[in-house]
Amino acid sequence: MKTLSLKTAGPFLLLTFIYFIVGFLTTVNGQCQGPLKVAFLSDATTMRNSLTTLVSFAFFLGYLLNSSRTGRMLNRIGYKRTLMRSLLVMVGGLLFYTASAFCAEYVPGEGVTIHGDFVPFGYFVFLVGSFLMGTAAAMLQVVINPYIAAYPLPGTSAVQRMNFTCAVNSFGTTIAPLFVTGIMFAGVPIDSVQASQLTLPFILMTLCIVVTTMTTNRLALPDIEGTRSASATASDGNTRSVWSFRNLKYGVITIFFYVGTEVSIGNNINLHAMELSDGGLNVSPALLATIYWGGFLIGRMVSASMKSVKPRPMLITVALGAIVLMTAAMLTENLWLLSAVGLFHSVMWSCVFTLAVDGLGEYTSRASGVFMMGVFGGAVFPVLQGMMADWIGAWQFTWTISLFCEFVLLWYGLRGYRK
Repeated sequence: MKTLSLKTAGPFLLLTFIYFIVGFLTTVNGQCQGPLKVAFLSDATTMRNSLTTLVSFAFFLGYLLNSSRTGRMLNRIGYKRTLMRSLLVMVGGLLFYTASAFCAEYVPGEGVTIHGDFVPFGYFVFLVGSFLMGTAAAMLQVVINPYIAAYPLPGTSAVQRMNFTCAVNSFGTTIAPLFVTGIMFAGVPIDSVQASQLTLPFILMTLCIVVTTMTTNRLALPDIEGTRSASATASDGNTRSVWSFRNLKYGVITIFFYVGTEVSIGNNINLHAMELSDGGLNVSPALLATIYWGGFLIGRMVSASMKSVKPRPMLITVALGAIVLMTAAMLTENLWLLSAVGLFHSVMWSCVFTLAVDGLGEYTSRASGVFMMGVFGGAVFPVLQGMMADWIGAWQFTWTISLFCEFVLLWYGLRGYRK
C-alpha cells in the first residue's frame, strides 16, 4: 500500500500553497474597491458604484477570455509549464497595480470625463492590472483544480482534497481584508485613503510572486495520467466536444451563478456597509468581509474531514441554508447575517466541480478550462448589483440578484448534475 510521505504529498502541497496565493490576491483585488472608490473616484457622482464594481468586472473578464485557451494549452504543454506561465502573468498584473499607484501620485490631474464624472488615468491602469490578475488566477485554477481532483493522495477522496485545498485558499481570502485595512491603509480613515499608499504593498507582493515562480520552476510536478490528451476520443473513436457532457455543461452554467453570488457578497457587502455608515449606523466593512471569508475557511476545514459525505446532498443542504439566511438578511438589512452566508458558500465550489467533471476521464483537463469560463459570473453580477444600487439609490434589495443565484445552485443539486 502506498504510504504518505513528503515526496508523495509534495506536488499536492505546492499547488495548495499557490491556491492560497490565488485566494489572497483575488480578495485583495476586491477589497481595494472601497479605497479605490475614495482614492480614484472621489469626483465621481452619477456612476460611482458602477465604476467601482468594474474593478471586479475586469478581473473576471480574464476568466471568460482565457480559461478555455488555458485548457488547450494545458493539453499541449503540460501542467508545470502552464503553471509557470500563469505565475508570470500574475507578476505582470501586480506591476500594473504598482504603475496605477505611480500614476495617482505623479499625474493625479490627468484623466477623462465620463457622463460628467472625472476618472483619472490611474484608475484605467488599475483595471488593466485587474484583468491580468484575473487571467493569472484563471490559468492557475485551470491547472490546479483537475490536478488536485485526480492526484492519487493515499487515504483521500476527490471532494476531500478539493475541500482541503479550497480551505487553504479561504485562509488567504480571510486574512486579505485585514491586510488591506491593517497594512495597506494602516491607521488611515477610509475617506482619507490615497492611491499612492498602494505602491509599497504591491511591490512586496510582486517580489513574493517572483520568488514563488523561481521556486516552483525548480520543483518537480509529475503529470497525472488519464486527465490530459491533445485529442481525446470517445469509445467509438470519434472526437467528442466537452460540451456534450450534460453534467459539465450545466456545471459551467451553475458555477457562473455561484461565483456571481460569492463575489457580490464578498465585495459589495463593503459598499453596503459604507452606505449604512454614512446613514449613522456603525458597521465595520473589514470585519464583515473577514467573517464572510472566514466562514469559507471554517466550512471547508470541517468538510475536508468528512469522508462519507457525497457532493450532491452536501450541495442541496448548503444551498437551502444560504437561501434561508440570505432572505432573512435582506428583509432585515442585517449585514451580519449576510456575512454568515460564507459558511454555506464554502463547499459549493468543490461540490459543483466534482459533479461537473465526474466521469470525464481524459477530457478532464480540457473540461477544466471550459469550467473556469463560468467564473465570469463574478464579473457580471457585482456590476449588475452596483448598477441596480445606483438606480434605486440603496443596496438593500439588490441582494435579490444573489438570492436568485442560490436557487440555481439548488437546481443543479436536484437535477442539473445528472450525466
